[in-house]
Amino acid sequence: MPVTYRADHVGSLLRPAELKESRHDPKTSREELTAVEDRLILQALERQKEVGLKIFTDGEFRRGGFMSDFYDSVEGFDRNDEVARAWKAEAAGSSNRPAPGSLAGIVVEKIRQTKRLTSHELSFLKQHSPGDIKMTLPTANQFPAIVYKKGMSEKAYPTRSDFLWDVVPIIKAEIAALVEDGVKYIQIDAPRYSYYIDPKWRKYVQDEMGMDPDQALDEAIRADNACIEGVRREGVTLAIHLCRGNNQSHWYAEGGYDPIAEKLFSQLNVDLFLLEYESARAGTFEPLRFVPPDKGVVLGLVSSKLPQLESQEELKGRVAEASRFVPMENLALSPQCGFASSLEGNLLTEEEQWAKLRLVVETARSLWSS
Repeated sequence: MPVTYRADHVGSLLRPAELKESRHDPKTSREELTAVEDRLILQALERQKEVGLKIFTDGEFRRGGFMSDFYDSVEGFDRNDEVARAWKAEAAGSSNRPAPGSLAGIVVEKIRQTKRLTSHELSFLKQHSPGDIKMTLPTANQFPAIVYKKGMSEKAYPTRSDFLWDVVPIIKAEIAALVEDGVKYIQIDAPRYSYYIDPKWRKYVQDEMGMDPDQALDEAIRADNACIEGVRREGVTLAIHLCRGNNQSHWYAEGGYDPIAEKLFSQLNVDLFLLEYESARAGTFEPLRFVPPDKGVVLGLVSSKLPQLESQEELKGRVAEASRFVPMENLALSPQCGFASSLEGNLLTEEEQWAKLRLVVETARSLWSS
């Protein structure tokens, strides 16, 4: 059975105000910050248990953003320069802001790994988690898109592709280490696939990145497959989360999975796809017809961006609709993304966050009797 956890969540949780204040305060020592993180992670683990989750994360409380573990562990970047991106909100309007957690700057030298990405997070979780642990990692494909800058990066890497294949061994080694550490659930976060479903971003790939979008998609799949090749183990779930951007309740891409579904679902060698389906931006469930019978889908039907609590009956109806394309036994339920891909977090309260996670659990119990 490809689905182990019927009630799932993407990983990141809203940072309590105390944690954000401590992280922003230059007077806070590393030891003091770690003590705050430890205490608040323990509270987050207890809240996950209280709402009924069976899979646990530390909320990414030790990270500045969902991919900052990579930045903190790898050298070769000019941190005085950043790449901004146009983000959209549910209301009209857009804004330019750095990608969430984008503290790396621009790649200007051959990258060098200085330490493991997540061992400092996992050691605490292994001591204190009340159940199975999920660890999240950014896709290797994330970095050529956001830290490679024409006019600055070519002296280190002639092309984005050259850079990508230097990132792959780092992510692959971390996944392998997590499997050896006994982690039951490893999730790759992969927003970049949204570039290939949104016409605006396909044009960006072609005009600004200088790549054919279809060839770039093929390479992205090869890169993610290379990161998980040879690391499978019985009882370990390897998953990928596809999103359209998640930064303080903003998003940057839209469109259904139709343009990439057949290739992605059939060729990407993961056990589980966590898919955004909370809004009309995601399109219909029809592309799910390409999901092979030995793979599962976690339906991201609950918004992590908006505070309004969804209706359980509406969620059940949408799961039933999706089951026309994927059998119920291969489905699960979650929020569409994390609640805090960046330190600042999305625009809802912690109690609204926990209410949504409780809704996920209660709806999953009702649907799957588990």
